[in-house]
Amino acid sequence: MISLMISEFAFGQVKKDTLDKEYKLEVTPYKAEKKEKPYPLSKKGQTFVFFGWNRGAYSNSDIHFTGNGYDFQLNNVSARDRPTKFGIVYFDPAWFTVTQYNFRVGYFIKDNLALVLGIDHMKYVMKQNQTVDFSGYISDPKYAAMVHNGQVNLSDEQFLTFEHTDGLNYENLGLEKYKNLIHKKNIDLVWSYGAGLGVMFPKSNIKLFGNERSDRFHVAGMGTDVRSSLNLVFWKNWMIRAEAKAGYINMWDIKTTLNNKPDKARQDFVFGEIFAGIGYTFNTKKYN
Repeated sequence: MISLMISEFAFGQVKKDTLDKEYKLEVTPYKAEKKEKPYPLSKKGQTFVFFGWNRGAYSNSDIHFTGNGYDFQLNNVSARDRPTKFGIVYFDPAWFTVTQYNFRVGYFIKDNLALVLGIDHMKYVMKQNQTVDFSGYISDPKYAAMVHNGQVNLSDEQFLTFEHTDGLNYENLGLEKYKNLIHKKNIDLVWSYGAGLGVMFPKSNIKLFGNERSDRFHVAGMGTDVRSSLNLVFWKNWMIRAEAKAGYINMWDIKTTLNNKPDKARQDFVFGEIFAGIGYTFNTKKYN
């Protein structure tokens, strides 16, 4: 009897210890997955807007004029831009189109790749004080007499004034690749590069042979460019953008007279442009 009681007690003790070991639950403290905010100008779905001001430079170009009683070309015509004198006009919304300005809207179609719609409002002014080579014919004896030894002097403005000052509008669509160079708590530096293609929609101010000045918007040709920019983003949303671009413009239908006359000019040239301004990025506060 004593032996039986001892064995039962020992068996019960082993069973209890085994059950404690088999059914003991271990509780692990829960650690929430850390979520990080995406870099600005980096993630699909992010957008940005930008407004700034530019300076431009243009290669010499040959300008070909055709119309009733004339068909001629001026060779190696030089031109420059015409920046507005700095003042309140740069900040007054009622006058912003007077300046040489740039506008951008960008949308990231993939991570680090943005589709960018842009307007480059440049200004192109033929230098008046120059003598250029002439080829072709003019039936009007008054203006034909202004050609001497295959050249014409443009300085007195009687023969021609030629500008795209309201302006040389390049309306373009581009693809831009973005890469984050510096990422700090409230500062990011982002580099981009890309290319664009668009239409030329100038308002050309042209006065030829004493005719009434042509001054109207018109789709005159096309342009293309390559570009690169540095974007300083602060407080996750605001950005300062500086961009440089080089491109080619071909305008084959420049209106030179009014009243829908067939008179027109054509020219092509290479351009360079630098601009800077301020912008704002969206959707940079959302977590991944």
